[in-house]
Amino acid sequence: MNNKLLVEFIGTFVFLFVIMFFGKPLHIAVALFLVIYFGGSISGGHFNPAVTVMKYANNDVTSMEAGGYVVVQVLAGLAALGAYRFLAENRMLGL
Repeated sequence: MNNKLLVEFIGTFVFLFVIMFFGKPLHIAVALFLVIYFGGSISGGHFNPAVTVMKYANNDVTSMEAGGYVVVQVLAGLAALGAYRFLAENRMLGL
């Protein structure tokens, strides 16, 4: 379970950071493709609490898995926002 949670955290972080940094549909689609391609076989490739809830409602994941996924996805989102703000405030992104 730990590997699954780590993959969900990293994938969600990357996906959401790309959304904030680029904000362009092509970049977002490529980021989502890549995180699902590289992490999907390990964690199932949810990378979004709404997907996790849907998979839980369909009995594809247990309540324990769904809860863990949602927690790490939210934490990854907050971490991505923190990283983006840190880089932007320190002018490391050229914004």
